[in-house]
Amino acid sequence: MRLDLAEFPVKQIHLGKRFHYDGGIVEVDQRALTDLMLEDRRIEDASLEVVHPGEKVRVTGIRDIVEPRVKVGCQGQVFPGSLNPVEHVGEGTTHRLSGMAVIATAAYEGTVRAGLAVQRSALLDMWGPGAAASRFSSLLGLVLVMRLKETLSDLDAHQAIQGAELKVAQRLGELTVGHNAENTEAFDLSDTWPDLPAVVLIQGCLTDSHNVHSGVSYYGLPIRDSLATFVHPNELLDGAITVTATRAVGHFPITWDWQNHPLALGLCRQHGKQINFLGVILERIQFDTFLGKEVAAHSASQLAATLGAAGALVAWIGSGNAFVELMLTIRACEQRGIKTVLITYEFGGKDGVDSPLLYYLPQADAVVSSGSRDRWLELSAPERVVGPYKEFSILTYPGAPVVPAMGKITLDARDMLIGGVDNWGSQSWRCDAY
Repeated sequence: MRLDLAEFPVKQIHLGKRFHYDGGIVEVDQRALTDLMLEDRRIEDASLEVVHPGEKVRVTGIRDIVEPRVKVGCQGQVFPGSLNPVEHVGEGTTHRLSGMAVIATAAYEGTVRAGLAVQRSALLDMWGPGAAASRFSSLLGLVLVMRLKETLSDLDAHQAIQGAELKVAQRLGELTVGHNAENTEAFDLSDTWPDLPAVVLIQGCLTDSHNVHSGVSYYGLPIRDSLATFVHPNELLDGAITVTATRAVGHFPITWDWQNHPLALGLCRQHGKQINFLGVILERIQFDTFLGKEVAAHSASQLAATLGAAGALVAWIGSGNAFVELMLTIRACEQRGIKTVLITYEFGGKDGVDSPLLYYLPQADAVVSSGSRDRWLELSAPERVVGPYKEFSILTYPGAPVVPAMGKITLDARDMLIGGVDNWGSQSWRCDAY
């Protein structure tokens, strides 16, 4: 199963009257893309904006981010199940527009008004402290600004937002057809080496039982009620995994992150050199009962053992009691003789002196930190605001005070900043000892 991922870097984005790609310059037909979004009658209004790294602009109402990709010269389509028919992906050739992102924003309040299931959007600063904290500030952004019809259900809102962003991403990817890629990287795990250790990536996926579309979807089907599922890493590159498009939270990886999963890519690149990479196990976490957590851990570890794993890299999405499954999974793997390494962000509080992990078992004796979630951020006032919200609430309870988007903002955690938490170690951090 070999996938050739062809890279077409983007250096400029222009809103114009035609679709064109040449030498890193992308020109998009503004009217055509707007009409493409408005094909879904659940979207009442749509417009486009471009944001640049270093520009003093704040983007509000972010629901998801995706990288433009398209399949070329082979069967299958990107985003199977979520946009296109369910077909086998992960083989052939895929084109990607690197260095840019389609940023989906929408005004939507949701039917759940408080609690963990409340619908939330995120913001992004393209300059200053906010930019330094987010991996997405370095990308050229094509911002989709959508206004949805009132009284939409959460599922309808999710489908409308995600459908629009994925259609735009695929249409932009098509601009590369007929052009020569600047770089092509092959991903192929077919060959194995008996003298190298077999390693699997166990990826914990936070899900929410309150919403039918919530959490992570595999080929468009939420994994909420599933046990451990094996996935070939090439499927991630073709968009077989997407996320909820109505609840962007800083510590939740989004669709762009799954397309560019740094751990999966890193393990693929070490295949045949230091390890035999077996693939990815998706593990549903955040069960409501301890029995559910124990069964999830057992299922993931048993699948890893069945695949012949000698080692497992364990990562996760989310917070709260979902961390219990993660620790139980590590214990279950270690009891089966599978050595584990956990990668996680820390809590620690404002000053970094609180407990860094919510739950701990002694079997988790190899842990890599990807930085803190709880550190405060002081965001300066922008010169321009893009997105549906000119003011918004940082907190999620009913009646919470609002702040103007054009003003200074204090974040007591990085939940509201898209990309503000580095779940999978995709950014470079430095640790200072005092």
